[in-house]
Amino acid sequence: MTIKKINEQEWAQGVYEKICAKMLATAERNRHKIPYTAENGVFDDQAVTNPCWWTNGFWGGILWQLYHATGNELYREMAEEVEDKLDLCLMEHRGMDHDSGFRWLPTSVVNYRLTGNEKSYNRARLAADNMAGRYNPAGRFIRAWNDWGDGQKTGWAIIDCLMNLPLLYWAWEQIEDPRYLRIATDHADTAMKYFIRPDGSAKHIVEFDPGTGEYVCSHGGQGYGHGSSWTRGQAWALYGFTLSYIHTKNPEYLACAKRVANYFLVNTPDCALVPVDFRQPSDCALEDSTAAAIAACGLLEIAKCVEGREQEIYHNAAVTLLYTLDTERCDWDESRDSIVQKCTAAFHDAKHEFPIIYGDYYFIEAIWKLTGHEIFIW
Repeated sequence: MTIKKINEQEWAQGVYEKICAKMLATAERNRHKIPYTAENGVFDDQAVTNPCWWTNGFWGGILWQLYHATGNELYREMAEEVEDKLDLCLMEHRGMDHDSGFRWLPTSVVNYRLTGNEKSYNRARLAADNMAGRYNPAGRFIRAWNDWGDGQKTGWAIIDCLMNLPLLYWAWEQIEDPRYLRIATDHADTAMKYFIRPDGSAKHIVEFDPGTGEYVCSHGGQGYGHGSSWTRGQAWALYGFTLSYIHTKNPEYLACAKRVANYFLVNTPDCALVPVDFRQPSDCALEDSTAAAIAACGLLEIAKCVEGREQEIYHNAAVTLLYTLDTERCDWDESRDSIVQKCTAAFHDAKHEFPIIYGDYYFIEAIWKLTGHEIFIW
């Protein structure tokens, strides 16, 4: 990846102002929605179609980041409405899975941190307890998805879960119960051992025997195929191990995050537009802008944990990814809802390169990191 030379402070402030202008117009049009994607520039509403969908916390996270930066009460009111709607999931067994962190860290935990709302604290604790209940002590991992009675996914864990662990770290910090810390670090240790290859690439899905905890195999998951390198999985690992380091100060997690980051940077094309899979066929040009935005957040956090030349490398790489998104993959038309374009959920899905709400969330989080407006969610 070729590092771009820009006036970072001036550019980042300009992007911050563009986000504030666009998101104010977008919020006023979408007061009662929980969006996942946009069609023809108009957000959909997962609160109606899929209220327990794993991404439903990111809209709340955007609103809280905007509220923290601007003080506009509209954003707080909308974020609290999102949180209220997520109560349906807390009472729906089949709607709960390992993605409790993605849903309640950007909503209830942030609300509690900013306002001291006890209802938010209760929700976050319920979500953390449910997530802890998915822990498999034989394999020392947190089970990912549910199944419908066939038991086929009972032993499945996925790389994404590293980003959910901060919910357990938060619960540990709240009541000093070491069980939360043990479950989170056990899962991180297992991911470090079984998910990360020697070259720093990451597997998406690892299957364990649920009774004995023994490693069974890996699955290609949302990447190109078995043995491939799904870029959003790389970004989850890069940021996720960094977060485990931030919460525990275990140097092994930082070392692992850097190994994944180095692999990500070496394999990102010179143009800084990130493919869906680093090992997709050479004639495939499919992109995933969410991987770039998530990785940029992780790289900025790694840069805070290191010094000297390393700090410069990781920071500048993050800025390059973000500058490229801003200038080549963002829609700044204030009459259209989404910002980040050309996002892809999975390589083999029928639909590719469309807006996805967590692309917007992580892009905003990263710009907020650069401009000093961020409330740290994870």
